[in-house]
Amino acid sequence: MTILNSTITCPECGHQETETMATDACQYFYDCKGCGALLRPISGDCCAHCSYGSVPCPPVQVAGESDLPGCCNA
Repeated sequence: MTILNSTITCPECGHQETETMATDACQYFYDCKGCGALLRPISGDCCAHCSYGSVPCPPVQVAGESDLPGCCNA
């Protein structure tokens, strides 16, 4: 079962926000609602949810960990 809600924690200010993720795409950028920082994925991750969220994005959940680097390039 795919989890659609992820709590993103801003590495700049620590603000946490629960967001609903798209099921068919990754969200590369995320604007922190606490400090306004523009979050980008950490090298090796496909999106902001995979880097800063409590669960990875739905495409990664469906593909499995072995397909992580190419999950959004298909």
